[in-house]
Amino acid sequence: MKLLYAEDEPALSEAVVDYLTYHKYIVDAVYDGADAYDYAIPGEYDGIILDIMMPKRDGLEVLSALRKKGCRTPVLLLTAKTQVEDRIRGLDTGADDYLPKPFDMGELIARIRAMLRRREEFHPDLICFGDLTLNMQSGAIHLGDMSFQLPKQEYRLMEQLMLNHSMYLSTEDLLVKAWGYNTETDINSVWLYISYLRKRLLAMNSKVEIVSKRNIGYKLELQS
Repeated sequence: MKLLYAEDEPALSEAVVDYLTYHKYIVDAVYDGADAYDYAIPGEYDGIILDIMMPKRDGLEVLSALRKKGCRTPVLLLTAKTQVEDRIRGLDTGADDYLPKPFDMGELIARIRAMLRRREEFHPDLICFGDLTLNMQSGAIHLGDMSFQLPKQEYRLMEQLMLNHSMYLSTEDLLVKAWGYNTETDINSVWLYISYLRKRLLAMNSKVEIVSKRNIGYKLELQS
């Protein structure tokens, strides 16, 4: 799952991003409302976390502009405890939920999970393809009674391949989807982790294989 997090306090932003990353979310962090709008408008995210008090454009202005543009991505607003009017305005403008600051990290992730469960295009906790099942909560991949806990980047790459198994994903697509927009990693890492996953599937005797098409990309196929 991929989130956009807009917060102008660097220390808080870093702490939240670390916590969400630990829980297997991909997070792009921005620090003002103008960037929040620019990042959100292409619709690449499963959810957006918006602080109301931000420079350039506040969170309510960003939310209103996104909804007017037809962006239906779920939005969680972060508000100061005393800003009841902002909470009401936010919900009226199209926010899916709000969380007063300061907040507990456990409550934040519970709110995010609840918000994402309410999406129209809901991805289940378990993704299945062929003889494989991927648990999106634990990060484990299963084949029959066999189970293996995937390292973080292998999990993120496998998640994208399984969610998009009907289409080829280019190396650049996989880099953005599995590592995030702001990554300093290059496409060599995609090739390396594809190699790791191929070895993993071979070791599990899976009928699923990662196939590639030159200058097109990668996808999953079920061996006959």
